[in-house]
Parts: sequence; C-alpha cells; structure tokens
Amino acid sequence: MKRIMVQGTASSAGKSLTVAALCRIFTQDGYRVCPFKSQNMSLNSYVDEEGLEMGRAQVLQAYACRIKPRAFMNPILLKPTTDRKSQVIIMGRPYKNMDAVEYFEFKDSLKDKIREIYKDIEKNFDIVVIEGAGSPAEINLKDNDIVNMGMAEIADSNVLLVADIDRGGVFASIYGTYMLLEEEEKKRIKGVIINKFRGDKSLLKSGIEKIESLIKVPVVGVVPYIDLKLEDEDGASDIRTTTKGEIKISVIRLPRISNFTDFNAFLLDEDVSLSYAQDAEDLKDADIIIIPGSKNTIEDLRWLKQRGFFDAVKNHKGIVFGICGGYQMMGREIIDEEGWETYRGDKEDGLSFFEGVTYLKGNKRTKAVIGSALGSKIEGYEIHMGETLNSQKPFVEILEDEQTKLDGDMVEGKYYGTYVHGIFDSGEFREKILNMVRNKKGLENKISEDFDKKREEELDKLAAVFRDNVDIEYIYKIMQ
Repeated sequence: MKRIMVQGTASSAGKSLTVAALCRIFTQDGYRVCPFKSQNMSLNSYVDEEGLEMGRAQVLQAYACRIKPRAFMNPILLKPTTDRKSQVIIMGRPYKNMDAVEYFEFKDSLKDKIREIYKDIEKNFDIVVIEGAGSPAEINLKDNDIVNMGMAEIADSNVLLVADIDRGGVFASIYGTYMLLEEEEKKRIKGVIINKFRGDKSLLKSGIEKIESLIKVPVVGVVPYIDLKLEDEDGASDIRTTTKGEIKISVIRLPRISNFTDFNAFLLDEDVSLSYAQDAEDLKDADIIIIPGSKNTIEDLRWLKQRGFFDAVKNHKGIVFGICGGYQMMGREIIDEEGWETYRGDKEDGLSFFEGVTYLKGNKRTKAVIGSALGSKIEGYEIHMGETLNSQKPFVEILEDEQTKLDGDMVEGKYYGTYVHGIFDSGEFREKILNMVRNKKGLENKISEDFDKKREEELDKLAAVFRDNVDIEYIYKIMQ
C-alpha cells in the first residue's frame, strides 16, 4: 500500500484540489485510491449513504477516485457554532460542543481512533492520498497535532508542500514554512508544488533554483491558475460569484452560513448572475433571493432583522427560496426547546411566509435522500436539528424505506422552502425554477445541466492540467 500526503503553506493554498487531482490521476492509472483527512473544520458538510456527516472536500476527492463518499475519509469534523465553539463530529455523529481550549486538550485522545481508521483504509486500497489542514508550521498548535505532521507520522508518509503564488510571497511562504519545521519533519517534505500561477513560467526559473538550493527540496510542479467549476477549499473563501447573466440570484451571506456549496450548480447556467448579499441593498435587483442554511438559525434570523434584510425579503416581488435553516426562518416561529443553539426556551418570530413552526429538539437528522420536487427527480441530503410542523403545501416527496415522506412548503411561484441540501444539483429541477424567472422576464427557456455530469468533466480537466505541469513519475517514486 502506497501513500502520499499533501500539506500547504497556508489555508486555501490548493491542498484540496491537489489531492483531488492526484486521486483522479492514480485512479485513471488503474489503482484503487482513497482520500483521507483526519480533521476538517468546515460548515460545508455532506451526508453519506449511511447517514454519516463528513466534510465536502473529501466528497469531491471521493468522486475523483470514482468511489462513494464515506465518513471514514474524514473521521473528525469541526463545525463552528459561534466564534469560540464548534460542534465536534466523530465518525459522522455529533459528539459534543467544545470551545477551542477544551478541544485542544481533547484531541490527543483521538490519535488511536484516527490510527485505527487509517489502518483499515490501508487494507482496502492501493493508494491513500492524505490532506493536511492550514499549515504544518502553526507552531502554537503543533502539540498533539493530528492533521499535519502528526498525521504524516501516524501514516509514515512523505509530504508534498503546496504554495499559492496568486497571493504573492510564494518563496517566503515556502522557506518560512520549511524552516519552522523540526528536523524530522523536514525530512518528510519531498517536493514542492507552486500553485495558481499566471504568466510565463520562465520568469520563475531563478526563484525556483534559489528556493531549491535553500531548502534542498525540488519544486516538482508549477500549476497554472485553472478556472474550474469545482469546490475548492472548505472555508468561506470558496464562496463563488458570477455576474454574467440576466437572471439575478442573491444568496444572503449569513454570519453562520453553512453548505453554501448548495448553489455552485448555478455557475453552470450561462444566463445566471449569482452573488452573495452582505447588505439589504444588495437584494434590490434580485429575481431570486435564497436564504441558505445556518449553523445557528435563531441568531442569524436576528441578524437578518438587525441588518434590514428581514424587511427587504418581506417586500421582495420575486421568488424567495429557503434551504434548511433558511426554510425554518421562512416559517412563523423557531423555538429552541432544549437549548441546542442558544438557550432552553428561546424563540424568535420568522418571516411568516409559511405557517410552519420549527422546534429545535431531539436528535440531529442526517440522511441521504432521493425523491422528486415540482415533478423533477432530485437527490440530496438532510442535515438539521429539529422539526417543522404545520406545513401547508409540501413540494418535495422523499422516498424513504419504501415510503413517501413529504418535505418543505411553498406558495406556488413565490415562496419555496425545503430541508434538502443539494436540490439545485438536479439540472431538471434547477431548470424548472429558472424557467419560471425566464418566462416572467420574457426570456427564452433553457435546459440546465446536471452538476454531477459537469463535475466528472472538470475532474478530468484538472487531472490533465496536473499531468502536464507536475512530475507525476517523481510523485510515484516518493510514495512509500
């Protein structure tokens, strides 16, 4: 069994897509490949076929391997609930909420669990491609590390270091990262990849020669900036916007926005302009306003009121669509009966587009779903606390255990709300919603493409660019 680890000089250096590229290349070469990231911090999560929660980056990487995403690919997931606390999810199930200090003390106890999961993966695959988090040179966090060099030690893996040249300072970031490592850690760094380069590579030659002489590690690739319709990193830096089309969709950028990957599919529609509204004024020309998911629905609902969004959405003449927490906000009231988000008994009035009342209580529902909405086939997943009662006109039918479960609510042609994440990935459903707007604006109807099909094309494109610009044969040699 072979393995290689990808670490970065900083967050958003391109680790996730580098792992995805290597996963697709090794898969194309005939190997059974698995991605792995011991710990993720992200509000973008996914539910696998067993109903277990995991980070979205490993979902994309699993697709690159042409296998189903599974929670063991990301055994520890941290989902921030406030600026100081996160929900800790272990092997797809919520464990407890912890602040940073509590988790820092707790995580050392996770090493044996991570080692056990990783060893099971080794038994079933030819190659494991491991992703780090942030930077391995965060010297204040190196004690009890389980995701960077600590993980490299668990797996006994060599490391590729990825650096982002697009933001400037690439050689300083490579040198600084390397020099802050311990001697044993430096020995694991076997190659550097310079990522997101724009321009003539010949201009880099002297800089590459200098950095190689300083750290005695080869630069094994310079990857050009690639415009891909793929999810990149896990953080909010990946929120994608486009201003190309006549149909204007505004997603409200909630302070605790979660699963904003729900809207990436709109990037495939040529006549759609997708933006993320930070002020109520940003909504004024929107044809569709979307209220996304939230990790703290009551607090984000209060934020909507404080920032003037509440009245702007109430007065909107077009379509308003809510997903998960956004759907809950569109109802009459949200009641935190058991103190899951704020405190026991806390409540807040919603937009009252629907009569539904949401009670935050009981177990978290995590479920992969298939079904139909507005007559179109859909696939997606649910991740939510609580239950919404008194729905008047559900528009989603979910097939579950050979039964039909109704979901969501709607005022046809005006308001739509659902718990199903990923509903817009269905080209047929997205097309139906967009054609409502096109008809109203006197535009010609269009056909929307399924996001899954486009993802495959983009992953092959990513792999081809890496093959052309990275020494893949060298990477095969350094894999242990």
